[in-house]
Amino acid sequence: MYTQVPAPLGGSLGWSALVSALPLLVLFVLLGVFRVRAWLASVIALVLSIVVAIAVYGMPAGPAFDSALEGAAFGLFPALWIVLNSLWIYQMTKVSGHFDVLRRTFAKISDDQRVQGVIIAFSFGALLEALAGFGAPVAICSVMLVAVGLKPLKAATVALIANTAPVAYGAVALPVITLAKVTGLPLDDLAAMTGRQVPILALVVPLVLMVVLDGRRGLRQAWPAALVCGVSFAVVQYLMANFGPVQLTDIAASLVSAAAVLVLLRFWRPKPAEAPDRAPDDGGARPAPASGGSGVAAATAVRERTVVDSRVEQVRSFAPYATIIVLFSIAAIPVVAAALATTTKTFSWPGLHIATSEGKPLSLVSFKFDWLADSGTVLFIAGVVSAFLLKVPLGQAIRAYGQTIVQLRTAGLTVMAVLALAYVMNMSGQTATLGLFLAGAGGLFALLSPLLGWFGTAVTGSDTSSNSLFGALQVAAAHGAQLQPVLMAAANSSGGVLGKMISPQNLAIGASAVGLAGKEGLLFRRVLAASAVFVPLMCVLVYLQSTPVLSWMVP
Repeated sequence: MYTQVPAPLGGSLGWSALVSALPLLVLFVLLGVFRVRAWLASVIALVLSIVVAIAVYGMPAGPAFDSALEGAAFGLFPALWIVLNSLWIYQMTKVSGHFDVLRRTFAKISDDQRVQGVIIAFSFGALLEALAGFGAPVAICSVMLVAVGLKPLKAATVALIANTAPVAYGAVALPVITLAKVTGLPLDDLAAMTGRQVPILALVVPLVLMVVLDGRRGLRQAWPAALVCGVSFAVVQYLMANFGPVQLTDIAASLVSAAAVLVLLRFWRPKPAEAPDRAPDDGGARPAPASGGSGVAAATAVRERTVVDSRVEQVRSFAPYATIIVLFSIAAIPVVAAALATTTKTFSWPGLHIATSEGKPLSLVSFKFDWLADSGTVLFIAGVVSAFLLKVPLGQAIRAYGQTIVQLRTAGLTVMAVLALAYVMNMSGQTATLGLFLAGAGGLFALLSPLLGWFGTAVTGSDTSSNSLFGALQVAAAHGAQLQPVLMAAANSSGGVLGKMISPQNLAIGASAVGLAGKEGLLFRRVLAASAVFVPLMCVLVYLQSTPVLSWMVP
């Protein structure tokens, strides 16, 4: 039995915390300063965390490596299993041509680019985030926005800013599921608490998008669409996070928000802009035609508006998403859920016998293998059904699956390494040490808590990875500061969603998608202002929730 020691360096909590933070500091410096590839930086940080665990904390080498293996296994299943099958479904929509049908359908909903921008970037982007996450919404929505006539830099900016509110429940709620795993807190409580924070962002983000799309004029002329979109999304996100299957939170919210705007457009149309947007928007860049340059995009938009897709093909283009919703709804039925749960295998990870400094067994040593009930398996079944509905031949479907695996090879290694790093830090006690040190801030820690999640996602590009790194730390700090652990853990995820728009990985994805590779710095400056507005808002909200003013919001 290995028992964690909170202050291994001569009983000094400060020095112990400094050494414990070294793996994270190295990871952030390698990524942010030296621009080392994410997978390599994560592996280096993982090795350093193992060295600290063995040399400083006195953790035996066997448990240290076993901790890393369990974290990597969790990264492989369910994390990558979910992402793999989500992206496979998207690849089949491209192979079958139904992604183009879907794009043309969105373009014909309204001829106003401001409305198109909100529906595509916010509502449809939220659906993509719900199903795949990991940069897919930014890449896909950026291309779609250019295709309907937006300039490349503006398209990428809008897609990045819109990819905030749905992130906490992205990849069928993987971030909060991971948060529950690394903290040992109930998933229902974490989902509910997060659902009482991020919907506030959903109210604001569409209004900000109107300003980005067309300045104050856009807000003045098209605010009803933004308001309806944001309010409908926020309400459904809150209800699903608190009372529905957490995996369906963003799926339901995105579909309802899009439907609400469609209903609005039956009774209201925005006043046409007085003049087209002629402001310099691309930083002098001229994307190659193959990358979706603005001239080609405009011609493509005009040409595609003349294409008439049959009603059957339009319905079929939405079939994969409808299939996913139906299957997850069936899986959430109590009788079905109970039957699926009987196939779940839970076991103690071999070689791990760990207790906290108080002598309590650590819950992380238990590994749950829910091979049939897992969200990734549901998505795989949805992919098989979607291949049939989209009339994708078996050979093409298999090739698309293989291409998706190849596409995810480096991202997969990064996710596994980051989760292995998180598990080593959590098992050895490094996270607990950092938490105790930060708890010295007392009640003010609640004000700083979202910044940890924001920082983690900004560097790693993933709210899931940020929750893996800092989730247990937030809980440890909450106990030390006598704050609600559920509130602080949820604050990590809610703060983390705001770091995604400025993460180097997502900036690179957005820039390359619209042919502006090398202009990431220009894109960063465009989205930084939005991040500077949203982050203080979330910090103040969490702080108020830790006080009697809004403590009634904590479940």
